[in-house]
Amino acid sequence: MNRYCSLIIAVISVFAIQLRAQTNSPTDWIDADTGHRVVQLSTEPGSESLYFNLNPFTPDGKRMVITTSNGIALVDLQTRAVEKIIEGRVHIIMVGRQTGKIYIGQAEIIAGVTNRWICRIDPNTKAVEKILKLQRGQEISTVNADETLLGGTFTERSDWGTNNFFSGGPNRRNDLAAQNIYRGKKGAMMEDRLAKRYPMELFFYNLTTGETKSFNRGTDWLGHLQFSPTDPKLLMFCHEGPWHKVDRIWTIRTDGSDLQLIHQRTMVMEIAGHEFFSADGKTIWYDLQTPRGEDFWVAGCEIATGKRTWYHLQRDEWGVHFNVSPDGKLFSSDGGDDKMVAHADHGKWMYLFRPELIDDKSAGNVETKNLIQTGVFRSEKLVNMAKHDYALEPNGMFSPDLKWLIFRSNLSGANQCYAVELAPAKKN
Repeated sequence: MNRYCSLIIAVISVFAIQLRAQTNSPTDWIDADTGHRVVQLSTEPGSESLYFNLNPFTPDGKRMVITTSNGIALVDLQTRAVEKIIEGRVHIIMVGRQTGKIYIGQAEIIAGVTNRWICRIDPNTKAVEKILKLQRGQEISTVNADETLLGGTFTERSDWGTNNFFSGGPNRRNDLAAQNIYRGKKGAMMEDRLAKRYPMELFFYNLTTGETKSFNRGTDWLGHLQFSPTDPKLLMFCHEGPWHKVDRIWTIRTDGSDLQLIHQRTMVMEIAGHEFFSADGKTIWYDLQTPRGEDFWVAGCEIATGKRTWYHLQRDEWGVHFNVSPDGKLFSSDGGDDKMVAHADHGKWMYLFRPELIDDKSAGNVETKNLIQTGVFRSEKLVNMAKHDYALEPNGMFSPDLKWLIFRSNLSGANQCYAVELAPAKKN
């Protein structure tokens, strides 16, 4: 009987070990479908890399800030060591391009009253400095290239409710069920918010003088603010709402001058959005569809000249967000599921794109100065995202050393931060 019980215990132990092996997902593997190495950068379930157009990197390019289930951390991109920076509910704005300080939004509750602060953290000492107390209706979204200005919006409305903190939408929710609920209601929410026509304006806060200046007051819904990575006096922003109902992409100087619409549609239901700067600040790139859900491009506008370049891609290659490498030679797509605008049957991949311009064979017989330069993307699949739930958008971004594409995913069952190596893994 004792020998029989021992045998049963041994068998159960073997099955338990096998079960743990199946449920503990790998943190470093070669994607069987693409041949590219994937590594998990985060160690805590509920961790995420930042939104695709927010700078997460320290100026030396060696470390990257991420969110965790209860705070923020820094990942050493060379050693993969994870260092907790601060605990508690915070909202990361971005990492300063000059000082490397981490700009965040943080709440402080005193005697039942919630005060909202913009703070910055020294990643080396972990010292937190309060720099701006927000008024109701104020939101800060971006920091300029030399870290002298904060850029944000001020909205006048009486129905904020008691739970308003820092806006972020599904890209900053760690709970997958909440993300799915949000995604299901997002279309109706955007229609409703656009129709509200709340009075709204842009504002800039001077970090040196403490002065606030406001511009572009109106009733358009403003959002997606991004300072140029190189020009401290240039801000890009968008008119939010269903893309087919708005002229979305705009730029303005920090003195309120030179308001410019970056993309003017030429057909009904043409849409453009999820805009981002090139690393050198010379070009604004964006998702362009002519018309919506039918023909797909990544389009660029050179800021100084207005010169336009459009790269064509296939339906399955469309992504929720695109990005460009620091040297401007490569692009990426984070894919999408069949419920999204492209309705791709096989769209759940992380893609690498090599742009290729179409040769001009007009031999000078056609004036091309004001025409769009077109090209195509030559695609390479990096990661099979079949197990990923796109309620969490992957938000791919290139590492500063051009070796990795960093993204967030729930493919293991919990939100984590990953990186895929751009070069295929070497065969043994």
